[in-house]
Amino acid sequence: MSSNKSTSTAKTLSPSGTTVTTTISTQKKDSAPSSQKRQHDIDLGLEFGGPFGTSFVMIFSHFIPFYLWYCVEHNDGALALPSTQFLETVISQARPIWYAAVIYFSFILFEALLAWLIPGIKLSGLPLPHEGGKRLQYNLNAIQSWYVTLITLAVLHFSGIFPLWHLYDQYIQVLTVAILFADFVAVFTYVFTIAIGRQHRMYGNVLYDFFMGAPLNPRIGSLDLKMFSEARVSWILLVLLTLSAAAKQYQVYGYISMPMIFMITAHLLYTNAIMKGEECIPTTWDIFYEKWGWMLIYWNLAGVPFVYSIQSIYILKQGTNIQHSPFMMGFLFVLLLFSYYIWDTSQSQRNRFRMMLNGSYVKRSTFPQLPWGTLPKDAKCLNTKAGSKLLIDGWWAYARKIHYTADICMALLWGLACGFRSWIPYFYFIFFTSMIFHRAARDIAKCRAKYGADWEEYTKRVPYLFIPYVF
Repeated sequence: MSSNKSTSTAKTLSPSGTTVTTTISTQKKDSAPSSQKRQHDIDLGLEFGGPFGTSFVMIFSHFIPFYLWYCVEHNDGALALPSTQFLETVISQARPIWYAAVIYFSFILFEALLAWLIPGIKLSGLPLPHEGGKRLQYNLNAIQSWYVTLITLAVLHFSGIFPLWHLYDQYIQVLTVAILFADFVAVFTYVFTIAIGRQHRMYGNVLYDFFMGAPLNPRIGSLDLKMFSEARVSWILLVLLTLSAAAKQYQVYGYISMPMIFMITAHLLYTNAIMKGEECIPTTWDIFYEKWGWMLIYWNLAGVPFVYSIQSIYILKQGTNIQHSPFMMGFLFVLLLFSYYIWDTSQSQRNRFRMMLNGSYVKRSTFPQLPWGTLPKDAKCLNTKAGSKLLIDGWWAYARKIHYTADICMALLWGLACGFRSWIPYFYFIFFTSMIFHRAARDIAKCRAKYGADWEEYTKRVPYLFIPYVF
């Protein structure tokens, strides 16, 4: 722990009723008011099971992408017991090769150059107490970069320079390259941050601190590494992997199936929403609170795109085994669009409201701008002694985590599009749901510590957590 940091602790109740130790960390050099520091630096004690739990998560996270790939590619999509055959197959086929490295790093470099070079709208982030209330500047050009990426992909594919199915053909090797790169970035970032004394909320256990991270907002010049990897690398690469599976399906069968079209639609909608709503990202939990440690680095650079694209690979490998009636596919599309609408508009309502309050709101015309996506500045809210306002209007008058519910519904639909022959397509839904519940519990504990009695009043005003009038 750096010498310029002091800590204190307080006892609060977790959602389960158990006692949680809340650590309040401050930088001695901060000139921000102490109340502002406490709001920013409230922590929840050891999370994810502490050093043991985080070590297990890191090991499991390295295992699961290879396991899912093996089941889909070599076991007809069925669950398989880990065996020597599994290990031998992974070792022989997943070795990183130069071509896979060129594909992956060309993508990373291309997206980084777009983020650096394309002009965009300038936005100030939330005040950073450890920087004396300084607001970092963000260049909002994700939507332009996204369209440039799609056009470039089309040119590369249809010109024959790089047919998209080449990415699928190198899927497992590119996965290995991505994992090795993510681990390298995580180690380098941790060591470098400690060396220059820029660490935050450290606990003194190397494994745990490595998992949670040391820096808060690491940058290379104007490029915010955390926001770049989360908003661009993970989701754009996910779309690329799905499009590569679709291109391979067309190459092999001469058509693209409706389940594959569903996955393309789902991933394009999700990624486009992130790109068009980039201005909302700096106020999210990941950016203003989570540190950039192994957890975020690994899952954004490797885990998310490869684990979340497994349904597309499954649909490709299953071929004609997946049969849905037109009615079923229509029903899935309707549910997808409905869930997407709630997810998109609820997110934009909350984050744009925050931006209006801190003076950073910028009205944009990125496509699509959905009805009821922006609330007025005088929307109903609960004033708190901590100085923040808790929104109780729009979607947020019905449930405190309604965006999570819509997200979980979309995750389930991704699995349903694959049918019921295997559990593999539902891994994402199960994994994502457990992660969301854990994250909601973390957020509730943090808010109770931060708002105290005001939080109890808020939960009375909005009693439902996920599903209005139900739960």
